Amino acid sequence: MSVEYVTFGIILDDIVFPNGQTRMGVLGGGGIQTAFGMRLWSDSVGLVAGVGADLPAEAMDWLRTSGVDTSGLRLTDFPTPRAWQVLEEHGRRTQVWRVPGVVIGAQLTRKLEYLPQTYRYARGFHLGIHPLEADLDFIAGLRHLGGIVSVEPFKPAERLLDPDELRVLLKAAHIFSPNTEEASSLLGDAEPLALLQGLLAHGAQIVALRMGVQGALVSRQDEGRVYRIPAVPVEVVDPVGAGNAFCGGFLVGWVESGDLRTAGLYGCVAASFAVQQVGVPTVTVDLRAEAQRRLSVLQNHVETIFV
Repeated sequence: MSVEYVTFGIILDDIVFPNGQTRMGVLGGGGIQTAFGMRLWSDSVGLVAGVGADLPAEAMDWLRTSGVDTSGLRLTDFPTPRAWQVLEEHGRRTQVWRVPGVVIGAQLTRKLEYLPQTYRYARGFHLGIHPLEADLDFIAGLRHLGGIVSVEPFKPAERLLDPDELRVLLKAAHIFSPNTEEASSLLGDAEPLALLQGLLAHGAQIVALRMGVQGALVSRQDEGRVYRIPAVPVEVVDPVGAGNAFCGGFLVGWVESGDLRTAGLYGCVAASFAVQQVGVPTVTVDLRAEAQRRLSVLQNHVETIFV
């Protein structure tokens, strides 16, 4: 039986909070956090990742308990990728790798051959990209498999892209979901609505612009309207992974409904759980019921902007 939604990568996070407290060995990385966002709304989610023998038993327990398929995990002779996540008061996060570059390359490199056969018919794929090194061939390969491909930058670009570079990047996948800092690094400083419109004008098919506590703006080519989805009002304990969770929820929402408003709601609800604790929440029946409750409340607060 085919897995319907697929994401990539595991990292063990050693988190340093603004007050100096630490939390070591937290299961993380874009793939885990995205899988949570997907799994909140779908029963069929798989993860592709290279891991080492040092992967904590608690990590496998989370995957099994949360119902994430593990046939895409590859056990190698390298350690599991690990990084410091240094958080600052204003929300900025700095990642510092704790493993050599050869480990990062071996464990986080993505190849179509790493996909189990049951993953190749997925309805949706999501991955994080470096905006200047986006692995366009891999994205094209995923699109060729037939599923919807969603990407998010995992860091701002170090320079503005020229128009041709930007168009190639934005047209590579079906969905492009940066935060405002990442979008500004591509287009220059501007208000969120102008950033979203600029990304669409340069070739993005669907844009989900993440704005942290301000929620998200979502739109697509020739839609003529933008949906402003508010964030769910919850206490923020740890912002790490909220963007990934949003992207996982957004992708499932779009594929299942074909409705941007619904997709944005799925994304914001998923992000609301991610920020409420350190590490990724376990997906349970009760958690999914709470997600439905939050969805029913949040959908009454969506704003439509005609452009």
